[in-house]
Amino acid sequence: MTICFDTNVILDGVLQRTPYQQAATGLIHAVERGDLTGQLCATTVTTVYYFVQKRYDGPAARTDVRDLLHLFDVAPVHRAPLERAAESDFQDYEDAVLHSAARTAGADGIVTRNTADFSAASLSVHTPTELLTILDHRRE
Repeated sequence: MTICFDTNVILDGVLQRTPYQQAATGLIHAVERGDLTGQLCATTVTTVYYFVQKRYDGPAARTDVRDLLHLFDVAPVHRAPLERAAESDFQDYEDAVLHSAARTAGADGIVTRNTADFSAASLSVHTPTELLTILDHRRE
């Protein structure tokens, strides 16, 4: 199963944002274990760098980006996903870009804290807690 991680889930894990950190970290560990294939939208990588650098420093941000790139596949953002996002029924363009890039890159679903923002999605959409439960049931 290939899941594209919304930026908020990655930031919850990397920045240790409570009360969301535990579920986000659990999913990142699931990617490390190979329980699922994690995917990041290319725009997520630059956003993570920005927020980590702002909270800590540039070297810490580069380390986090390198770690994420080692662990996750990247859904590229180029003209076609951007155009599809602009024509979509999504209210938020950034969410539409993530969804379009994930579809183009072959993701099976998206994990986000904001499932309502993905009501126009054609991919399955899960909260981090829901996805952890799905993974637990698959291991049984």
